[in-house]
Amino acid sequence: MGDEFYEINPDRCTECKGHYDKPTCQSVCPITNCIITDPEHIESDDELLEKFVTLQGLA
Repeated sequence: MGDEFYEINPDRCTECKGHYDKPTCQSVCPITNCIITDPEHIESDDELLEKFVTLQGLA
Protein backbone atom coordinates (compact mmCIF):
# COMPACT_ATOMS: atom_id res chain seq x y z
CA MET A 1 0.00 0.00 0.00
CA GLY A 2 1.29 3.45 -0.73
CA ASP A 3 3.52 4.83 -3.45
CA GLU A 4 5.11 1.52 -4.47
CA PHE A 5 4.39 0.09 -7.91
CA TYR A 6 5.07 -3.46 -8.99
CA GLU A 7 5.52 -4.48 -12.58
CA ILE A 8 5.30 -8.01 -13.93
CA ASN A 9 7.94 -8.88 -16.52
CA PRO A 10 6.09 -10.82 -19.26
CA ASP A 11 9.35 -12.54 -20.26
CA ARG A 12 9.53 -14.17 -16.83
CA CYS A 13 5.85 -14.56 -16.00
CA THR A 14 4.44 -18.06 -16.46
CA GLU A 15 1.09 -17.18 -14.86
CA CYS A 16 2.19 -19.89 -12.39
CA LYS A 17 1.35 -22.65 -14.90
CA GLY A 18 3.01 -25.85 -13.76
CA HIS A 19 3.32 -24.49 -10.26
CA TYR A 20 -0.02 -23.25 -8.86
CA ASP A 21 -3.67 -23.42 -9.89
CA LYS A 22 -4.01 -19.62 -9.82
CA PRO A 23 -1.34 -16.95 -10.41
CA THR A 24 0.26 -16.12 -7.06
CA CYS A 25 0.27 -12.39 -7.79
CA GLN A 26 -3.53 -12.48 -8.04
CA SER A 27 -3.78 -14.55 -4.86
CA VAL A 28 -1.73 -12.19 -2.70
CA CYS A 29 -2.77 -8.82 -4.12
CA PRO A 30 -4.98 -6.94 -1.65
CA ILE A 31 -6.90 -5.25 -4.48
CA THR A 32 -9.45 -7.51 -6.15
CA ASN A 33 -9.21 -7.91 -9.94
CA CYS A 34 -6.35 -5.47 -10.38
CA ILE A 35 -3.98 -7.93 -12.08
CA ILE A 36 -5.28 -8.73 -15.53
CA THR A 37 -3.87 -10.45 -18.61
CA ASP A 38 -1.97 -8.07 -20.88
CA PRO A 39 -3.62 -8.27 -24.31
CA GLU A 40 -0.21 -7.66 -25.92
CA HIS A 41 1.28 -10.75 -24.22
CA ILE A 42 -1.27 -13.55 -24.64
CA GLU A 43 0.34 -17.00 -24.40
CA SER A 44 -1.15 -20.48 -24.59
CA ASP A 45 -0.94 -22.93 -21.70
CA ASP A 46 1.70 -24.86 -23.67
CA GLU A 47 3.81 -21.72 -24.18
CA LEU A 48 3.55 -20.84 -20.49
CA LEU A 49 4.51 -24.37 -19.43
CA GLU A 50 7.48 -24.32 -21.83
CA LYS A 51 8.61 -21.00 -20.35
CA PHE A 52 8.25 -22.46 -16.83
CA VAL A 53 10.45 -25.44 -17.73
CA THR A 54 13.07 -23.17 -19.33
CA LEU A 55 13.17 -20.71 -16.41
CA GLN A 56 13.46 -23.56 -13.91
CA GLY A 57 16.37 -25.06 -15.85
CA LEU A 58 14.46 -28.29 -16.42
CA ALA A 59 14.91 -28.28 -20.20
